[in-house]
Amino acid sequence: MKWWKAVIAGVLFLGAAAITAGGLKERPPPTVEVQISKAHKGTITRTITGAGKVQAATTVKISSNLSGDLVALGVKEGDRVTKGQVLGKIDRRRYEASVNQARASQNASKADVQVSAVEAQRAAAEYVRVEGLVNKGLASTAELEQAKANKDTADARVAAAQQRFEQAAAAYDAASTDLAKTTLTSPIDGNVIELSREVGERVRGSDFSEDVVMTIAALSAMEVKIEVGEHEVVHLKPGQPAEVSVDALEGDSFQGSVVEIAQKALIKNPGTEAEVTTFPVTVALDSRPPGVMPGMSAEVRISAETHNEAVLVPIQAVTVRSEKILPDYKPPVEGGGLTAKRKTESLAKVVFVVDADNKAQIRRVRTGIASDTELEILEGLQDGDRIIEGPYRTLSKDLNHGDAVREPQQGGPGGMKGGRKS
Repeated sequence: MKWWKAVIAGVLFLGAAAITAGGLKERPPPTVEVQISKAHKGTITRTITGAGKVQAATTVKISSNLSGDLVALGVKEGDRVTKGQVLGKIDRRRYEASVNQARASQNASKADVQVSAVEAQRAAAEYVRVEGLVNKGLASTAELEQAKANKDTADARVAAAQQRFEQAAAAYDAASTDLAKTTLTSPIDGNVIELSREVGERVRGSDFSEDVVMTIAALSAMEVKIEVGEHEVVHLKPGQPAEVSVDALEGDSFQGSVVEIAQKALIKNPGTEAEVTTFPVTVALDSRPPGVMPGMSAEVRISAETHNEAVLVPIQAVTVRSEKILPDYKPPVEGGGLTAKRKTESLAKVVFVVDADNKAQIRRVRTGIASDTELEILEGLQDGDRIIEGPYRTLSKDLNHGDAVREPQQGGPGGMKGGRKS
């Protein structure tokens, strides 16, 4: 019976050894579930977006340099007006009196000029007569000098009278101009979008501040002004096409183009962590959309740049990893002496490519322009390469070079139904 016990003990020992050996045997790492797509060639457009308000391309505030009561107003809000059309009138009685006074002063000055001219002619003739007598020895040199002085004095009176006439004429022109300003006319074709004064109110005109009577806008030409970040404005230039959608007209979009890019930045919250730098950009609509009014909210999408036949991948497929983990990483060669240690870790843009053995291969890439959903790859990928585009956490942190990957089975236990297949 003892040999049976030895056999049983041997079997148990061999079983335990087999189990131990199986546990110590290296197991292949588990595969990682990922979403796979393909790099493909296509057309991509860099789109720059912004929100703003619709406004008329030309807006004019109608005011007067004169003070007076508004005695007539020939338009109301919303009216269509043409260039030169009379819009309103300011009480002109005081300015008419000024014109009459200036006209009378001008006429009086003109008469003074005529009288002075006659006296100058008489003095000139007297000088000629005395000069002839002196030549014949019938008059003295003193008499000739007196005649010449009288002639010069008369000529000076003519010049002074002429200056007073010109001064009076200028005063008359100024009074006439003021009188004309009592009639308010439209400088452009457009629509009255705001009335600030009513008949009977006093307009307080001044060269230093304006008292606006009404505002006229040329609604046939409309535009939207947006603010664009400093990293995006460098890609904009006048003439680039844009698509404008107005919130009030849901589902409709209208064509326009960039017409103005501000050369001065708007800096909000300067000197703080919340500092923001933007540049105003104006987009003009090709035509006025029906029903669109100034002040409506709008969103603008500017097509800044388009590349054809570009290698494209989903924008989420590109991530960043430390330079040190890349297969082509080359550590910097330190020179002699003391070398300063780099405080920040160098990062590189990468894409994970799935090889024929379904393993993830990290690949350094150089990117170009981006759209809302795709990114252009300038170097590092070819058309048709299988790439990993998600999940986000797996792609950005967990996935490593050489990991085995697989796509989730559709409808399988624990799988992600609807997983993308290349």
